[in-house]
Amino acid sequence: MTDLPSFDDLTVISEDQRNSFDSNGHLLVENLCSPEELSPFIDPLLRVGGEISWNKDIPLEDQRTYDRAFHQAINLWRLDPLAKAFVMAKRFAHIAAQLLGVKGVRLYHDQLLNKKANGGHTPWHQDAFYWPVAGHHAITMWMPLVNVTTEMGIVQFANGSHRRGDLKGGAISQTSEQKLSELVDAGDFSLSSHKMLNAGDATFHAGWTLHRAGSNTTQMDRPAMTVIYIADQCTVLELEREEQHLDLFMYLPGLKEGDLAISPINPLLWSQE
Repeated sequence: MTDLPSFDDLTVISEDQRNSFDSNGHLLVENLCSPEELSPFIDPLLRVGGEISWNKDIPLEDQRTYDRAFHQAINLWRLDPLAKAFVMAKRFAHIAAQLLGVKGVRLYHDQLLNKKANGGHTPWHQDAFYWPVAGHHAITMWMPLVNVTTEMGIVQFANGSHRRGDLKGGAISQTSEQKLSELVDAGDFSLSSHKMLNAGDATFHAGWTLHRAGSNTTQMDRPAMTVIYIADQCTVLELEREEQHLDLFMYLPGLKEGDLAISPINPLLWSQE
């Protein structure tokens, strides 16, 4: 642990970057981690994620669209000291706070999403559909742990979709793909993606930003680490969906509607005070 790189330094987002995020609902921050900085974390993240991925052992014939999209492991930071050092990085959290326009951010949860070799597409969806906090109070960082090409399934965003709030696409499924594709195909939004992302690059997207990823048509896994941040002092919403109730139970344990979104597993990751 003593030889790990420090992530305590802070990256200042430019006015142009902030304006781009406000307009489009997403932002690419290149080389947020250098290859040298990221290297010691890759194997531990993959090991822990591989061990606890909840859907990795589902037989092919029983897999839903969600299961084919990626193997998912949650809250690695609670299980491994290197995973904790990565998730707690002030460098990452400070960017999230700047893009949210808040004085501090807490951890909502982390997750390793490994789109396996020949894995399926990730349907169009909005992350905030699941959350028991307001979509404009939360943001997701998505960082690939390997160099990613289009053929491996790079994230694609619908520009400005975060301004429309809940687009009623529902949970991640083939149904959400069909419903939300209709909006995209109708020309409601322009689309943005990248031809390639390097390990250590990171995208940040707002809670209601509509996004998807293509299938992984290669023989290599495409693991990515995500960290979801919530604004410090934000509150739990009045819950409308079963998915929000489940998220509240898992990631904000012991809390109820109207409470501050602060529990023992939501540490403050960065604050200007």
